[in-house]
Parts: sequence; C-alpha cells; structure tokens
Amino acid sequence: MVESLSATVNYFTHLPLWELLAVISALFYVVLAAKENIWCWPAALVSTVIYSVIFYDVYLWMDALLQVYYLAMAVFGWYCWRNVSPAQNNATNNRNKSTVLTIQSWSLLFHLKVVVLLTACSLAVGWLMDNYTPTHFPYLDSATTVFAVFATYLVTKKVLENWLYWIVIDFVSIYLYLEKGLQPTAVLFGLYVVMAMVGYAIWYGKYQKSHQPATGNIASATE
Repeated sequence: MVESLSATVNYFTHLPLWELLAVISALFYVVLAAKENIWCWPAALVSTVIYSVIFYDVYLWMDALLQVYYLAMAVFGWYCWRNVSPAQNNATNNRNKSTVLTIQSWSLLFHLKVVVLLTACSLAVGWLMDNYTPTHFPYLDSATTVFAVFATYLVTKKVLENWLYWIVIDFVSIYLYLEKGLQPTAVLFGLYVVMAMVGYAIWYGKYQKSHQPATGNIASATE
C-alpha cells in the first residue's frame, strides 16, 4: 500500500506537462459542473483534446473516440447552458422563465430501459472492437464509452441522475487506467467518484428546493 502510494506520488512528480494540464482541466470541469457554472464546458474542451491523444496512444480507442464526442458536447453544453449560469438565473427568471434550463429528474423506469438498451449496445460494440481492432479491454472500454455518451447528454440537459451514471462509469474506468499504467488518470477518476457523489448531493438539494415553492403553491390553492 505504501509502495503503491509512493509510486503514484513519484509519477505525479515527473508527470508530463500536457497530461498534468489534462488532469487539472478535467477536475475543473467536474467542480464547475457541480456548481452549474457554464465555464465547465471550456475546461472540458481542453481536457478532451489532450486525452483523445493519450487514449489513442495506449490503444483505448473507444475512449479516444469518446473524447471527440466530449469535444462536440462541450460546445453543445455551452449552447444549452449559456442563459442559465448561477449569476444570471435571477435576472433570466424575471425576463423569460421559459428560457431557463433547470435541474430535472427522469423516471426510474426510463433509466432502467436505457440501461438495458445501452448494455446491449455495449456488447455489440465490444464484439466489433474485439474482433476487428487491436484495442485492449474491448468490452469494458465499449461499455464505459457507450454509457458515458448518454451520461454526458444528461449533463447538457441538467438531468439529476447523470451523476449516478458517472459514479459507476468512473469506478470501472479506474480499473482500466490502472491496467494501462495511467496512474494519474486512475487517481483522477478516483476523485471523480467522490466528486460525482458530491455533485449529486448538490444537484439533489437544488432540485428539491426548486420544487418546494410549487408544492407550497398547490397546497395554498387547495386550501
């Protein structure tokens, strides 16, 4: 345990500047996303460009392809969030409530259907990667990619459950990156797990708070 920790610290000490930048910008993305700060998307843009090269170089080709998708979603996320940064919420609410993208929650049944569908897609993509490419861990790599594609879309739409998907995805990713010798990235994804839990708690609190007035108004109306 001590030797492993020492090796990780030593790895960070001699970390290439470009990979360190990817780690830092990726952390900024999660922190800012948890705070509903629109600047999370430029941070995501920086990390995705760098990680696309890293993952391609270590034959995690589905992860490399995923980074290209992330890049596109960073632009789409900026577009979706541009009127709803925390500093603008009050003013925007007063001007035009219909333009404000707020945290929402989708039903458990919907998510169960999605999980079944995405699992089937992961197996299909994994089989193709296993038989027609030299990629490593084709099924796990495909599963994390397929589920991450959907989870990222949930972030752009501010769906509360996105954080639950990320917790599972990040756990699996830790194993993949340790196996490929990407210790800093594995540590990063360990932090992601904790940050996703915190992000869920923050968004859940905001979601509950945003629904309290509506509940109160309904109660008043019935009285």
